[in-house]
Amino acid sequence: MIPKSCPRQSEVAAQVLRGQWPAGCVEDLRQHVNGCRACGELVLVMLAFQSARAQAVSGPAPVSAGVLWWRAQLRRRNAAVERIARPILGAQIFALVVTIAIAAILLVAQARNVPRWFSWLTQPGQSPGLHFEDLWSSALAMPVWGLMLLVFGLAAVAVLGGFVLFSDRPRQ
Repeated sequence: MIPKSCPRQSEVAAQVLRGQWPAGCVEDLRQHVNGCRACGELVLVMLAFQSARAQAVSGPAPVSAGVLWWRAQLRRRNAAVERIARPILGAQIFALVVTIAIAAILLVAQARNVPRWFSWLTQPGQSPGLHFEDLWSSALAMPVWGLMLLVFGLAAVAVLGGFVLFSDRPRQ
């Protein structure tokens, strides 16, 4: 179906484009638009387009490409930092747990030697104070297996910490 053309369509379109519809036009033109289907539809469509255009223009201005690129780079860097920090934190927690466990084992194993370590404080005839020779001699009196346990424990922490870092690293 081909819509009929109205001779007053150009006059109605001019009024709508100038923003004078419906308050700024003559009463005769308003009555014509109410009675003419083609002019009524023209006014309806033109007002819808003007409303959509006003909404589009009043919206936020588009962000420049430089700002978008900068934000993308910042997000990429932050994601890389998080990816790197996750296995390091896991390795640190693991090393802390192992170190605390080794320290607890050493303390329990050496608990019976504690009175001997501090016996130099209660010996008669000596002035109380810290003497390096006394500490060195008490350290030499410790059993050798305690020192070996400490060395092997630290080596285990180093090896397992390196393994955790290597195994949690993303493959490229």
